[in-house]
Amino acid sequence: MLKEPHPGRVKTRLGRDIGMTSAAWWFRHQTRHLLRRLDDPRWQIVLAVSPDAEGMRSRVWPAGLPRLAQGRGDLGQRMARMLGHVPQGSACLIGADIPGMNRVHVAKAFSRLGSHDAVFGPAADGGFWLIGLKHPRRQPPGFFQNVRWSTPDALADSRATLRDHRIATCDTLSDVDTADDLNMTLAGPRAS
Repeated sequence: MLKEPHPGRVKTRLGRDIGMTSAAWWFRHQTRHLLRRLDDPRWQIVLAVSPDAEGMRSRVWPAGLPRLAQGRGDLGQRMARMLGHVPQGSACLIGADIPGMNRVHVAKAFSRLGSHDAVFGPAADGGFWLIGLKHPRRQPPGFFQNVRWSTPDALADSRATLRDHRIATCDTLSDVDTADDLNMTLAGPRAS
């Protein structure tokens, strides 16, 4: 899922720290590198774009990748809608602001769907960078409702909407929401 990288419309919390133009520039280049890292014949990448009309005709993203318009609603409604568009098979939905993500992480998530109904990739801040469903068209009533987005409770709230589902987790990764997050990403792992 991604937004058009326009200053003031994408990565606004990061933009308050480093400037809206710099935040949009970072997101555009982060997404470009992510798409290259995730290219793999084991799955099909589909871009879930926002805003709808602009995202569908955007020249920022690779022309050869299929696109779906996210549509209206809160984040949960849009994510549920995107997962519901999968015609058959399992699906994983990811955020585009996870610099450490690679195809090994995504392959692990799909692998966990072999014996689980859902998989989450936890984020260090209490959210998640990935949600995968074994049967994405069979979403339970209330899926992603009453989730406190952009809080440390987002993952727990989302898991709670999947009652009676066997849920797995995969690697915990960090997203970039603030300048501190960005600095941690640029510094890389530290020896202890």
